[in-house]
Amino acid sequence: MTGALLAAATAVLLWPGPGSRSRLAARAGRAFARRRPDVDALPVPALAGAAAAAAGAVVSTALVAALGAVLATVAARTWLARRRTERLGAALSSLTEGLGALAAELRSGRSLAAATEAAVVACADQRCGRALAMAVRAPGSSSADAGAGSDQRILDEAFRSVSAAVLLSTRTGCSLAGVLSAVEDDLRARRRQREDLRAATAGPGASAMVLAGLPALGLAMGSGVGADPWRVLTTTGTGQLLLVAGVALELAGLAWSRRLIQRAVR
Repeated sequence: MTGALLAAATAVLLWPGPGSRSRLAARAGRAFARRRPDVDALPVPALAGAAAAAAGAVVSTALVAALGAVLATVAARTWLARRRTERLGAALSSLTEGLGALAAELRSGRSLAAATEAAVVACADQRCGRALAMAVRAPGSSSADAGAGSDQRILDEAFRSVSAAVLLSTRTGCSLAGVLSAVEDDLRARRRQREDLRAATAGPGASAMVLAGLPALGLAMGSGVGADPWRVLTTTGTGQLLLVAGVALELAGLAWSRRLIQRAVR
């Protein structure tokens, strides 16, 4: 009994504090990030389509396998597009923080090289930090690897503004910190506008997804009352025509809704 109490007391004394736990979690997160595979390097739509086709061929007919492959490919492309949008948002936030750190370091009297190093450290996105360092050290160079998608022009314009600010400060001797602060303010305004547009279009996007799931709910309700609509759609000629037409209309409706939302966001 005494030995157990001593062991418990020793464990309590040696238990890591909050700082130690946070450092351990950070190290574990970095190790996991290093081991995590690069999804962008994989043909995700092709893999999803192949998997859906194989599953459909096993559990149902060849028509179901083909339609499943098409739907899985579209779903994978949608997921990748959403993932690129999230990465763009993270890159914009990272660039804003980096510009703020760069301007603050310059105001404190540090050299441009030292301030650039601090700004790179302040950027949570490593690619964005490298692109910011390139824009400062080599004005006019390309920085297209900091993000992806149609909104890439926002980042491109920001990096071109940073390069132009460095060139202006070098040629005229004006305060680089002031110009960078103006670029940071403009980028923050663009971020707020982008977030407001995303929030405004979140409702219509959710409504479109709910409407897209209604056919599956109808199939489930039909099966619940004993009508067996899945057998009719997959084994009869008329049902197969209706199934193909329904999937085509479903995809057309989703594409139309997505195009309307993208036009509103732009």
